[in-house]
Amino acid sequence: MVSTSDRGSWGSRAGFVLAAAGSAVGLGNLWSFPSQVGQGGGAVFVVVYLACVLLICLPIMLAELAVGRAAQLDPVASIRVLSPNSRWWLVGLLGVLAGAGILSFYSVIAGWSLAYIWFAGTGSVTGDADAIGAFFTRFTANGPVNVGLTFVILGLTATVLIGGVRSGIERVTKLMMPALISLLLILAIRAVSLPGAVAGLSYYLKPDFSRLFDPTVINAALGQAFFSLSLGMGAMLTYGSYLDRKESLITAAGWVVLLDTGMALLAGFIIFPSGFSIPGFDPSESGPGLIFVVLPRLFAELPSGHLFGGAFFMLLTLAAVTSTISLLEVPVAYVIDTHRWSRPRAVLLVATVVFLLAIPSALGNGAVNFLSKLPMVGMSFLDLMATLWNNFALPLGGFLIAIFVGRAWGVKHALAEIERQDTWLTGRALWSFLIRWVCPVAIAMIIVYTVMSM
Repeated sequence: MVSTSDRGSWGSRAGFVLAAAGSAVGLGNLWSFPSQVGQGGGAVFVVVYLACVLLICLPIMLAELAVGRAAQLDPVASIRVLSPNSRWWLVGLLGVLAGAGILSFYSVIAGWSLAYIWFAGTGSVTGDADAIGAFFTRFTANGPVNVGLTFVILGLTATVLIGGVRSGIERVTKLMMPALISLLLILAIRAVSLPGAVAGLSYYLKPDFSRLFDPTVINAALGQAFFSLSLGMGAMLTYGSYLDRKESLITAAGWVVLLDTGMALLAGFIIFPSGFSIPGFDPSESGPGLIFVVLPRLFAELPSGHLFGGAFFMLLTLAAVTSTISLLEVPVAYVIDTHRWSRPRAVLLVATVVFLLAIPSALGNGAVNFLSKLPMVGMSFLDLMATLWNNFALPLGGFLIAIFVGRAWGVKHALAEIERQDTWLTGRALWSFLIRWVCPVAIAMIIVYTVMSM
């Protein structure tokens, strides 16, 4: 059920896997994951994270892919087709809004990473922690530069999407993902050879099981897994709608989860051995402080550190752009399917709207004072958007998808789609139990905990 010739489809399973893994692999892996590991007590967070990926996120990913391929439409239209005469389509609309909302602040951070390729590569970021922190503060407070960098990121993303699914998204991610994996491996090998790397590896690999059932750790691990795997935002559902019915959803989902999780774990092998080689490194450092302040200190002290730093931020930018592609594609697919617009027209409209939404986040780090610390909420506009979409919209979207597939559309229909072409889902009873009971209950508990912790 293809709405227009502009929808497109994947040319191969490898193309889908690399594009979907590219969607999943981004700042969530290379920035947020190490930050969350540091705040979550090191290796114990990794254990909880892996459990969340296997028991909650993988079942929901299969559910999203099944919904998308069954209807072969955008998130809103897919749910309308599978559950007519109901209001479940609002779940799809939440995914569309989440894609645009996340991209509005994500593109700003991707712009920072783009600029730091030059800053780190040319040795512009030097000095002690205070000097490097002051440099970052001045840079993010430069409104025109930040708005311009955001425009560049969204412009690059829009250019890829105008090329279509096969000639645009698939072709670009087939080039970018191998480059991304190669850079990760090279940087990880370099990092574990640094002085102090052993302490970093011990912190990363030896769990403190006393925090295994800490609600703070579980909440952070599940939220990180959702953000990292692009769940609850309509991206996997949209990508699934371009997938040929002959392809195995089980194999595709397994490869996407394996690649994404592997890259997140590799990021830890870069951050912690590198960080522990710096005197006074605090592994609980989070957010911009970790990537744009702590690591440049390391690069400045290493022999040929500017090359190491430039390569790292090139890696970060590549990862970010593979994710911005999927984030923009969600509302673009909605516009194409709903209004029957041509792909170029839909891309230009959506990219323009997202850019306008991104401007307050680009200006919210000192360029415009009232955006830097909003009254009532006590945080910047960018932080507010990140909290709203990451901490609430994504888990809520995953919760509702689990309820929709498990109750409204039905496990029977979902399994029929998953098991097309004589594909058998090993543990189908377990998947049914997880998607009907474990996933929604676990996510609901996390949402309640998040609200109560505010």
